[in-house]
Amino acid sequence: MSKQQPERRLSKDRPMDLLSMSLGGIVLVKLKGGRQLRGKLKNYDPHLNLTLEDAEEILDDGNNSLGTIILRGDNVIIISPPPAVDKK
Repeated sequence: MSKQQPERRLSKDRPMDLLSMSLGGIVLVKLKGGRQLRGKLKNYDPHLNLTLEDAEEILDDGNNSLGTIILRGDNVIIISPPPAVDKK
C-alpha cells in the first residue's frame, strides 16, 4: 500500500514556486554588468537558466528587440515577477 503525497500548493514565498507562477508572464531580469532585459518567461531550471520570448534589452535611449533568448543563470542577479504574481 502506498501513501499518497499531499498536494503541494504553490506559494510566492518559495522562490522556485514564484518562478513557476511567473511562467507565461513578462519578467524583468537584471544581469551582471548592469544589463536589464524584459520578456515573457517561457522556461527555467534550478540553475536559473532562463528562456525569454519576445525579449528586449532596456536601454536609456529606447529598447533593443532580441526575440527569443536563453540566459545563463550565472549572469542573473534579479528576476522580478509580473505584478499580478506579486499581489497573490
